[in-house]
Amino acid sequence: MTRTTVRARFALLGAIAIALSACSSSASPGASSGTGAAKVEIFSWWTAGGEATGLNKLIDQFNSKNPQWQVVNQAVAGGAGSNAKAVLKTRVLDNKPPDLFQSHMGHELTDTWLQYIEPLDDLYAKNSWNDKFPKGVMDIISDGGHIWAVPVNIHRANVLWYNKKVFSANGIKPPTTWDEFRTVADKLRGKGIIPLALGGKDNFEAGQVLETILIGTLGADKYKGLWTGTTNWAGADVTKALTTFKTVLGYVNPDHSALTWDQANDLVISGKAAMTIMGDWVDGYNASKNFTDYGWALAPGNKDIYDALSDVFALPKGAKNADAAKSFLTLLGSPEGQDIFNPNKGSVPARLDAGKPAADQKQYDDYLKSAQADWKADTIVPSLEHGAAAKPSWATAYNQAVTLFMTSGNVAAAQTALVKACKDAGICK
Repeated sequence: MTRTTVRARFALLGAIAIALSACSSSASPGASSGTGAAKVEIFSWWTAGGEATGLNKLIDQFNSKNPQWQVVNQAVAGGAGSNAKAVLKTRVLDNKPPDLFQSHMGHELTDTWLQYIEPLDDLYAKNSWNDKFPKGVMDIISDGGHIWAVPVNIHRANVLWYNKKVFSANGIKPPTTWDEFRTVADKLRGKGIIPLALGGKDNFEAGQVLETILIGTLGADKYKGLWTGTTNWAGADVTKALTTFKTVLGYVNPDHSALTWDQANDLVISGKAAMTIMGDWVDGYNASKNFTDYGWALAPGNKDIYDALSDVFALPKGAKNADAAKSFLTLLGSPEGQDIFNPNKGSVPARLDAGKPAADQKQYDDYLKSAQADWKADTIVPSLEHGAAAKPSWATAYNQAVTLFMTSGNVAAAQTALVKACKDAGICK
């Protein structure tokens, strides 16, 4: 991708980015704090519940051991980074990058940012990290013979979360198929309970539900083939998945477009809704709300399939405090750092030798222990909504098709739009 092409795409987000930047913290990069420490700016979208708690604990750990620096989290709210990415793109193109920034492992990183970030080969060599992460992870964060980011976690996107009290009171169990879901949902709706809580404000939540339906309908191999050109977007399986999606949307809260993912999850916490389909950051969020009456299962049809994504941090060219940024990356990539962060975030460590937090730190709960076991045993597929399966322009076109579908309910039109998106991405003929 040429710089001109990237600039053209980024320019479309310029106006919204300027408005959103006013919502982020106002500390200036490289400025000195009141204590004389140099401020080190980390740019993320972690502002809710356990994700913010996890990052803040890492920052506190770093700052306490490095008094010459003060790391600050310049967070911009918005699930899946929907708002933060717009602000970041404008800052990078204006040559005003933060010292570190968050991205998703996969196409989001490699298709968008490579010409704007520094390789981290020296950091990996210095810390002997090359064999400390799974080979598949190392392959994804590498390009052109260089390593470009530090992964801090592994998330699972295809989880169904439910209120155990609501399920128990209504004598129901987590549905394992979409036919079972419809039976359960009808019973709940008859009792005045929202069957499935859904957000939509950040423009990824509904697409993530469709993602799980595609996985459950096509299976792991054919789902992966959607993003490599070996599975036909015009095929009958995709038609079936869209038809199921239309049915599922009939059971969600009517105000979904006004809610973020965490606000939708609050409906489950309160008992107004019974279920939500969302990534396992819900585990950390529930813990931050002291909510314990929740259970989890895989989304219907997703047995033994792990819809994976990873949050990574990259070092932009022109960072004012590159040495401090690399020092913080060293903490992020260490077993200590990963075991401080992930039990709070609601994710599992990317490092192979992590998973044993210090006794005085928050421990991995039952869900996260099960996720670590599944990560080793299940078939791994890449999440589209979280940057792993396809390049950002394709994900945008996919979400546009989902948004139109939620308004029209027209299966044929949505499928035509998804076929076009694949062709426009240069994958389908």
